[in-house]
Amino acid sequence: SVYQTKICYAQTMKDTLLVTEPSKNYELLDCGEGYKLERFGDFVLARPDPQAIWAKGKSKEIWDGAHGYFARSGETGKWTTKNMPDAWEVLFDNITFELRPTSFKHTGLFPEQAVHWDFMAAQIKKAKEESKEINVLNLFAYTGGASIACAKAGANVVHVDGSKTAIAWAKKNAELSHVDNIRFMLDDVMDFLKREARRGNKYDGIVLDPPSFGRGPKQEVWKIDEQFLELAQAIDAVLVDEPLFVVASGYASGFSPIAYHNVFSSIKKLSNMHIESGELAIKEGGEEGRLLPAGMYWRCGR
Repeated sequence: SVYQTKICYAQTMKDTLLVTEPSKNYELLDCGEGYKLERFGDFVLARPDPQAIWAKGKSKEIWDGAHGYFARSGETGKWTTKNMPDAWEVLFDNITFELRPTSFKHTGLFPEQAVHWDFMAAQIKKAKEESKEINVLNLFAYTGGASIACAKAGANVVHVDGSKTAIAWAKKNAELSHVDNIRFMLDDVMDFLKREARRGNKYDGIVLDPPSFGRGPKQEVWKIDEQFLELAQAIDAVLVDEPLFVVASGYASGFSPIAYHNVFSSIKKLSNMHIESGELAIKEGGEEGRLLPAGMYWRCGR
């Protein structure tokens, strides 16, 4: 019946909210009225967040005390800073990051992703107990948080990104975190996956956080709404027969976790794995502890 079909479909996905809590070197201090106020180590930054449509919780004086304020202008924007360096280091979730305020409002650290780093590290460590060599592929890998987390857990990691600046930044973070089992590839993700399939290279785990639009090192165009199914098929070709995990996140694309689920359901190697999906969120510090939405995710593991 239609009712039974709906129940069966719902049972294939567990909808879960994954929350990043305040920690020693990162805290969401406040959010609202299109902005968020965050502490990264010793420095407090105010930057836009379109999800924060409610009222701010803290006073204007506290917001005005931020070391950096990002004012958006079109696709990019400009930082106004006071009493802060151009770059500084922060230890977060056992990974040392070099942080910098960029023209796209980012700092190089995405704290909502820590829940995935812990998930993948646990999967890798469990497999390593069986003396198995684990190979992980990080696509659209940016500043390398996931790559370093997997490498620290004992995996051999291939880190792929189309930006020369991002690759250099990730290498710096790896150096600061004292890991050397990462191979960095400046490449277009789709081109890289096709070559890996021809070579017969396989991976036990794959993590990806694709942007809605991007360009490779040779100006190759990436559009998630046109190429995501092709990406999933290319991932299928480089997965081992019994994978450890696939972890996918999305922030800017606007897709539902159900859309990701429908795409990845075409990968038969993942059909018997534990699957969950839902929202990522960051919890404010303090008594109120409101949650700031930070994108969606779909992941599966053993």
